[in-house]
Amino acid sequence: MAIEDCSPTGADIEDTGFGYTLSIIGGKYKMIIMYWLSEYKQVMRFNELKRCIGTITYKTLSNTLKAMEADRLIIRTEYPQIPPKVEYALSERGKSLIPVLNMMCEWGENNRLPQSKNCG
Repeated sequence: MAIEDCSPTGADIEDTGFGYTLSIIGGKYKMIIMYWLSEYKQVMRFNELKRCIGTITYKTLSNTLKAMEADRLIIRTEYPQIPPKVEYALSERGKSLIPVLNMMCEWGENNRLPQSKNCG
């Protein structure tokens, strides 16, 4: 498929497959969460994800996981116990995006520009 088929001239980007994909994987942490769930551990608890990502706040992680669940990228499983136990895993829909993320990673590794030096 050519890029013009995915994002035709004059089309509202949000109405294209390209725009839809960007809306699903966009944001600072969605792809990172997907990476951890695909490469590190298939099922993770909230605090495990928080520790692995490190730079994310509890609120941002919570909101991101809720959005990913709404987009059916992850499956949230809550166990009825005290204290509550909640686990997150990639759904089949989420797993189907992993090849896209792998291609993005490979492209980045192959096309990374050298770091520019600060003047002064």
